[in-house]
Amino acid sequence: GRVDHPVLQGFSPAVREWFAASFPEPTPAQVQGWPAILSGQHTLVCAPTGSGKTLTAFLAGIDRLVTPPVSGEPPDPKARTRVLYISPLRALAFDVEKNLRSPLIGIQHAAERLGVPFVEPTVAMRTGDTSPRDRQALARRPVDLLITTPERLYLMLTSEVRTTLINVDTVIIDEIHAMATTKRGAHLALSLERLEAITKRPPQRIGLSATQRP
Repeated sequence: GRVDHPVLQGFSPAVREWFAASFPEPTPAQVQGWPAILSGQHTLVCAPTGSGKTLTAFLAGIDRLVTPPVSGEPPDPKARTRVLYISPLRALAFDVEKNLRSPLIGIQHAAERLGVPFVEPTVAMRTGDTSPRDRQALARRPVDLLITTPERLYLMLTSEVRTTLINVDTVIIDEIHAMATTKRGAHLALSLERLEAITKRPPQRIGLSATQRP
């Protein structure tokens, strides 16, 4: 792979190195999506399954999480969640959690090879299947990247747990076409407004869709 692909220039050295070692080149979704995402714009990524969509959405957020903060200040342990991934399907949420492991390990190895600092992000899932004990643990020790469903997000935002979300800077909404015209979608839109009302800065929204009609 080529570390010097222009679209990779916005990422940190370890992320560039890992990507170049893992893929022949960025997919069209990545070539078009990353410049918009890295510039902080709200972005809708429409691309078929298997086109690197998930990585298109996550890589900028992951990059910020694995790179030590410029300020040198550690994240607030009580409100450390920064990336929120929302999926209408629990099965998708499981897939995403699994699919993030390999990039995170790969980027860590690349950082070690390059001799650059690496911060290991914590990832967890919170769905209707999450046991009460695990939910309490997540409330006490929030993770950097939280994978959840629209309904679970709503419950978090209407409870004390919402204080753990004030530093969220990126919200990734998967299968957005499946929710756009439904009550679930309207409900989620409301939750996203609630989230925006409590976060320090309005989070960047990234929508993902394999098929979408206007």
